[in-house]
Amino acid sequence: MKYYGVWMHIKKPTLNNIKDIQKVVIPYVEEGIILKRDDDEVATNIRSYIIAYDKNEPIGIAALHIFSPILGEIRSLAVKKEYQGKGVGKKIVEYLLEEAKKLGLKEVLALTYKKEFFEKLGFIEIEKEKVPDKKIWADCIKCKFFPNCNEIALIKYL
Repeated sequence: MKYYGVWMHIKKPTLNNIKDIQKVVIPYVEEGIILKRDDDEVATNIRSYIIAYDKNEPIGIAALHIFSPILGEIRSLAVKKEYQGKGVGKKIVEYLLEEAKKLGLKEVLALTYKKEFFEKLGFIEIEKEKVPDKKIWADCIKCKFFPNCNEIALIKYL
């Protein structure tokens, strides 16, 4: 499908696509915007990910992580800089929200520096204290900015 000048398609990855996921994420890991996940951790969670391609080039990724029968999280959303502003991130989030609905989730969390992006997609800001403890101890504690996090917590009710 051509979308804002990009021949984009989204697919669920296989283990053979781990390098594509890392290729998109690495610049953001280096900036400290996204947590580093080694290939083994990506492999363990491969079913959570999706990849957007422009022809055969990976241009965006994200994952839908499940916390409970009610709550999921969109995590590791990354779009190559040259593809930003072309609707790639929006399509990725919409795809994951549709997946969340099909799974029966009622709420989807996002921790982000891009508050306005998520608000345009119907997310609302919440207090970080409402983020599940298991998120804080499983992921946030690995971040170089913990406990002085600038990320904003948002949620979308489905």
